[in-house]
Amino acid sequence: MLTLLNIRNFALIDDLAVEFGEGLNLLTGETGSGKSIIVDSLAALTGERVYSELIKEGEDSARIEGVFEIAPSDALLKELDEGGIVHGSGDLVELIVRRELSAAGRNRVFVNDQLVTQGFLKKIGAFLADIHGQGEQTTLFSPANHLEILDTAAGLEKERRETADRFGKLAEVLRELKDLKSDEAEKLQLLDILRFQADEINRAKPTLGEDERLEEEKKRLNNVGKLSELSEEAEAMLYESDGSIVGSLEKVRERVRKLSEFDPRFGEYEESLETAQAVLEDLAFTVRDFAGSLEFSPERLEEIEDRLAELGGLKRKYGGSIETVLAHLEEAERRLANIETAEERERELRSKASELRESYLKSAGDLHKKRKTFAAKFEKTVEKDLAGVALEKARFVVSIERPDTAELEADEEGDLAAANGFDRIEFLFSANPGESPKPLAKVASGGEASRLMLILKTAANLKEGRKAAVFDEVDAGIGGRVAEAVGRKLKELSKQQQVLCVTHQPQVASLADQHFLVEKSTDGGRTRVSIRKLDDAEQVAEIARMLAGEQVSDTAREHAREMLKAAR
Repeated sequence: MLTLLNIRNFALIDDLAVEFGEGLNLLTGETGSGKSIIVDSLAALTGERVYSELIKEGEDSARIEGVFEIAPSDALLKELDEGGIVHGSGDLVELIVRRELSAAGRNRVFVNDQLVTQGFLKKIGAFLADIHGQGEQTTLFSPANHLEILDTAAGLEKERRETADRFGKLAEVLRELKDLKSDEAEKLQLLDILRFQADEINRAKPTLGEDERLEEEKKRLNNVGKLSELSEEAEAMLYESDGSIVGSLEKVRERVRKLSEFDPRFGEYEESLETAQAVLEDLAFTVRDFAGSLEFSPERLEEIEDRLAELGGLKRKYGGSIETVLAHLEEAERRLANIETAEERERELRSKASELRESYLKSAGDLHKKRKTFAAKFEKTVEKDLAGVALEKARFVVSIERPDTAELEADEEGDLAAANGFDRIEFLFSANPGESPKPLAKVASGGEASRLMLILKTAANLKEGRKAAVFDEVDAGIGGRVAEAVGRKLKELSKQQQVLCVTHQPQVASLADQHFLVEKSTDGGRTRVSIRKLDDAEQVAEIARMLAGEQVSDTAREHAREMLKAAR
């Protein structure tokens, strides 16, 4: 849901701020007052291109900013996390989207104060709002969305999940088969290489951490004299010499014990001194034992250097560490096993793929039947609703195509399968008698497409959560009862999600939960666009103007009051 919109120095707008609410938000005003500029600014916040030429004349920069409250779907959170966008947790995610335009050509995009690309904004823009206006029908025109609309309307979520699950299992087996075939094709070339690599590593028998342990031992052998001298000095200082630390500490303990007889505070140190003496004695014995174990061995040093050279050669070949060497060994042995047992494994996989394909085709076939059954009802529902919005002669057809049985049986690679089934679905439309229904993108005008989207959203009862639906003059070219029908559809949709709509129809405006007036004025030779939310009295006046034109009569005002009363 869009809660706040700020626009500065954009097109004819100097400085505009407006708060939108839940339900049906309607924008009215004279033709050319700037309503479409507001819609264009919203489109910019969803990732549409916006150019520096739209900066208000005489200004160096422009800014469009919107605050959105969005239900945190897994898909949205994934996009935000991948984009490094900091967001809160809870039932709603607040996103602040800002577009900054510069006359110098430096246009920037921010989401929650994080600089992002326009491409990223385009991705998350799909979660923020759907813009339905002239030329903004990509959602409806794309056949990829028709399948989603139909399945949502039919309530086929369970069947889709089951089909997707079976598809996933089939796809996994088919991928393994493909890898196996790749290994088989390269068998003659790979077999000798993999065997040599595996044998080379197995002969060396490297172990994790071995190189580090050998480096430590090598370092000790190269420094036996110095280590022996240090050990002997440390032992003498700790324990053996006159005035050793351990001996001195014992004298300190004796004096502290005597002091504690006169002042109990010193008694608190006795345990700590005893512990310190034990630690120092243990250190002295460890140093003595270490000194006794030191022995220089040229043979062992040479053995270590040879082993380190061998391990170094393996690391240079297979990734730079013992871990990567062992990982390479595991992968080489796996591929060898695949090649050496390819025929047996291929038989197993083909048998498993056959079972999974049969299971998938059954599930996808059931899904197809339910789609076909529901599509006939859906067509009638949509056509009935279209008649109520001045599209009485329109035809709406759900085209469902599927591969034939022979094609599916021959599809060993799974090319015809998909997680949502094997159907290819597209909505076809004809607005005029005598014309056969064709793909929407080829025949539906902007106004027709807007009304059709409105019908589909209400007929399919699409659950868009707190996503905003924006309609720019969805009621263009209609009036009377048809306009009222469009208004009722908008009102019905607004119960499911926030709706923002630009309208010239008083029948639609009377149904607003929030009514905003967009006005254009001229001051000192400069044109400005402003917007304000109307109170009850102002709403009556605006609807009366929409009914009567420039000369607003008492009759028009009374009619406006009656319309508002009926709407409530």
